Amino acid sequence: MAKDFFGNIAKRWREINGSSNWKNLLDPLDIDLRRSIINYGELSQATYDGFNRELRSPFAGAPRYKRSNLFEKVEMSVPNAYKVTKFLYATSGINMPDAFIVKSKSTHAWSKDSNFIGYVAVATDEGKAWLGRRDIVVAWRGTMQALEWVNNMDFTLVSTSGILKRPKGGGEPMVHRGWLSMYTSKDPDSRYCKLSARDQVLAEIKSLMDEYKGEETSITITGHSLGATLATLNAIDIVSNNFNRTNQTPSATCPVTGIVFASPRVGDSNFKKLFTQLPDLRLLRVHNLLDIVPKYPMVLYSDVGIELMIDMMTSPYLRNPGGPLTWHNLESYLHMVAGTNKGGFKLVIDRDVALVNKVVDALKDEHPVPISWWIPKNRAMVKGEDGHWRLDDHEEDV
Repeated sequence: MAKDFFGNIAKRWREINGSSNWKNLLDPLDIDLRRSIINYGELSQATYDGFNRELRSPFAGAPRYKRSNLFEKVEMSVPNAYKVTKFLYATSGINMPDAFIVKSKSTHAWSKDSNFIGYVAVATDEGKAWLGRRDIVVAWRGTMQALEWVNNMDFTLVSTSGILKRPKGGGEPMVHRGWLSMYTSKDPDSRYCKLSARDQVLAEIKSLMDEYKGEETSITITGHSLGATLATLNAIDIVSNNFNRTNQTPSATCPVTGIVFASPRVGDSNFKKLFTQLPDLRLLRVHNLLDIVPKYPMVLYSDVGIELMIDMMTSPYLRNPGGPLTWHNLESYLHMVAGTNKGGFKLVIDRDVALVNKVVDALKDEHPVPISWWIPKNRAMVKGEDGHWRLDDHEEDV
């Protein structure tokens, strides 16, 4: 199973991770690059499948599962390729749409304003053999419901002073105020966000880089939607501030690659200029032609990285034309990456089409797959020995 899933990535990982900016790999889409994109897409999807959205739960906004069994519980294709080393939490110093910060209605809420926003993982010894190196992954959680926020979002640009340097021949890099707030805000009264998401993730990356010094390493950042914007910020931050090296060998750096899906634009022309000047940094943006989110913000912002365009209208499995939720759905993106349009759509990666309907109504009616079928058994209600039903939707991480 693992050999089929990862193919020849171990032998080609530098090329697959963008050492040549994916030259000659995108059209037609290289088979091992497909496998790699799907791998990081699944790691991104895990942030959704392991997230508690039940507003009546005291643990709304928290992870459902422990670090040790997250990948098994969310049914990753190869759950033992990576191990989660740290959960990440975020808050915001400005008002953000409810689609970003989920708040429990319970009077016994686990946290008032903090949310699980992603995790850091590292390749296991088995995963290292399949991947060809010790891959450190950061996966950022986004939002699946595009229309809840895209038309009402404040797209104000703010300075990244104190985080990013000025590019050569350019001015101060400016980024979206909301994305930066999620990345850098902290709350001294919060158990989970005494440190900002930025400080949490950079400290963990530094720790892992030191732990695996002497090994061939890579850092790969992934996310979907809002998570893609945080991934882009995180990637440029790591390279700009030299977190892709160890204290023991400061002259040796490892490559940092972003694999992002349905990403809104993050910053202005100076942000793009700095991004292109960092030699260890690569980013691949997967963009569905009909998805409105990657088209925002429409003015004053610049795309970064290399774009891989897909068109969901070409799949015979999906409703045509579908709708905004289908077009933005991460599993729909991965379905299209698994297929080729040369001579008619054909799945060249054996990815189950049922996954497309996990949280949306995307498949045509001829497929016997219920709508939004990915839910915990009995909505996580468990019958106790006393005959009463209780909500059991959170595993305490120790």
